Amino acid sequence: MAFATDRAFNAGAASAPGGLISSGRRRVLPLAFLLAAAGGLGGCSWLSSTPGSSAGSAPLAGFEVTSTGTVVGRKVEQLRGDLSRLKANVDAQQQNFDVLLAQTVRSSEAYHGVVAAVQARLQLGTTPGNPLLVQQWNQAQRELDAVTGNVTALGQLANSVAGSSSSAAYLLESTQAALGLSGGIDQDRIALNMIEDDTARLVVRIDRLLTALSDQVSRQTVYVSGERGNLTTLALAIKNGELYGASITTRTFTPGRVSATPTYYDETPAYRPAAGGSAAAIDDRRPLVVIRFDQPDVAYQQALYTAVSKVLDQRPQTGFDLIAITPSAGTAAEVAMNQTKSKQNAQGVLRTLTDMGLPSDRVSVAATTSADAAVPEVRLYIR
Repeated sequence: MAFATDRAFNAGAASAPGGLISSGRRRVLPLAFLLAAAGGLGGCSWLSSTPGSSAGSAPLAGFEVTSTGTVVGRKVEQLRGDLSRLKANVDAQQQNFDVLLAQTVRSSEAYHGVVAAVQARLQLGTTPGNPLLVQQWNQAQRELDAVTGNVTALGQLANSVAGSSSSAAYLLESTQAALGLSGGIDQDRIALNMIEDDTARLVVRIDRLLTALSDQVSRQTVYVSGERGNLTTLALAIKNGELYGASITTRTFTPGRVSATPTYYDETPAYRPAAGGSAAAIDDRRPLVVIRFDQPDVAYQQALYTAVSKVLDQRPQTGFDLIAITPSAGTAAEVAMNQTKSKQNAQGVLRTLTDMGLPSDRVSVAATTSADAAVPEVRLYIR
């Protein structure tokens, strides 16, 4: 590539017909000379369009960088290689995510199909421990295990994508730092700008993939946890050959009111049936059991069994009201989250009661808020 000097410009202007040279005035180059110079520069192009490529389909917007031979030019080649490898890695991670989602959908559909078949048979009535239903239950267990395996794989993929996010951030910083290096030419600066733009777009793509993974892991973890409890309830129904009430996850939580001063007590109160059999009329009653979920894995099973057994020994046909209590203090978002936790806790207590042999149709479930509750609670009342 040749750069025209001031002397060359003067000589060209002097020899060209109609050239204008005036001392004390700015030199004006003939149009023909400028066109010739532009044609010469066009022959030194350092960017060439890749045949068959389209803009945005590959790093550097479909153009191929040729080496300029400078220090910065060698840095450009290194950054371009890092970007290509990172983009291929992210493509593979996106494909893996799509495959795991498809597998989760197939396993969930198969699981719910088997569970629906078992529930339909139990609804009609069958023999206790029907081996066909046991076989179907085992199949449902395998399908749910497959979903659990996909959740684990999604968690591992999330860690891998987090690593790609760190690599992309480092690549973007390295590209921005290379713009300040000395020893480069304009072509190197343009190439670095293009790499910076492509890396920034890749960072956005990685962030979206990471957000989708986080949402799926959280959602599927809650789903699997709830269905594990439903399978436990279904196993008890198969053992007895009878379906005890509706699905726990679809049980309606009706609004209710509770006593403002709940406490533990040993004496069994007199039986007071609620009006219309509703769990809402529980005023002035003291709870049989109060379970405060102020820490993970609260061990309430033995105490619950002892209290319920004592009541049933005296009155075998006694019914119970199970109330999910949510603290009313806090923001609306905090109250909503605590309501969800309280209902999940109540579902766990109900499963424990049915595992003890208490038919779930003798336990009504309600949910409410209380100003005196500091943490999510579950209270069991005698109906």
